[in-house]
Amino acid sequence: MARLRAPGGCPWDREQTFDTIRKYTLEEAYEVFDAIERRDFPHLAEELGDLMLQVLFYAEMAANEGHFTISDVLDHLNQKLIRRHPHVFGEEASRAAGNVADVDADVAGSSAAVLRNWEEIKALEKKPMPSVDSGVVKSRLDSVQRAMPALAEAGKLGAKAAKAGFDWTNWRDLLPKVAEEVAELEVEAAAGRKAEVEAELGDLLFTVVNLGRHLGVDAEMALRGCNLRFRRRFMEMEAASSKPLEELGPEELEELWSKVKQRLRDQSAGIREQGREIASVSQVSKTGRPGAPTDGAEAASPEATPEGRA
Repeated sequence: MARLRAPGGCPWDREQTFDTIRKYTLEEAYEVFDAIERRDFPHLAEELGDLMLQVLFYAEMAANEGHFTISDVLDHLNQKLIRRHPHVFGEEASRAAGNVADVDADVAGSSAAVLRNWEEIKALEKKPMPSVDSGVVKSRLDSVQRAMPALAEAGKLGAKAAKAGFDWTNWRDLLPKVAEEVAELEVEAAAGRKAEVEAELGDLLFTVVNLGRHLGVDAEMALRGCNLRFRRRFMEMEAASSKPLEELGPEELEELWSKVKQRLRDQSAGIREQGREIASVSQVSKTGRPGAPTDGAEAASPEATPEGRA
């Protein structure tokens, strides 16, 4: 990476900044996630390398600007692991690495105890976040990391606010709010006010995420399932059409979409029924093999989840 960023190196790499690279970091993280979901381990090795490249890229840019080096990154990680694992490295080493929390290192093989210690040690590492006017602001929302994906952040913000009583009573109460946000978005879109459209779209997304929270549905997982369904259906449309899709009219496309959607749903229903028959014969709910079907697996099938056209 140093060679790529040095004079005479790669022009593209030399032009990059923290702001231009960050979107690729998110993409690479999701590609790692996708490879894990598909249990594609050869591809996972490649994707982990791509994600590691992002770390090297940031570290090299930081070194170029005199902020820190890759050695600092690794040292911080090493110290953190020692600090938060007194039951492994010993209390003395943990404190030497910066642990100021009074925790019981004798976890007796309990994962729950390990996590409890981890959170206590982590809590005392955190520094208060400054407000816009540089004063110190303490809020129950401070524990929700700004760095997490927006959908996850929205859900956690809603959950934290709910603990203060600032929440809808039940999921039905959110439906009028969704309609309200759609109406406000429509007004701004009709007026062509781009900044306001972005804000109203954000309000709509936030409301829908919290509707999912009330229904016990993770918005990120719901959207990933929807994306997968759309991929399957669109590919089926391409395969089923006798001519390129761009040569079809809107009504023809809609009719083709509906047929494909129903066919895939029928196929999923058949697979679910077959799965129930196998389960009733085998009386086995789990095989212990990673990624193997378990009781309720059919409920997670993307085609089995109710949804409208994406």
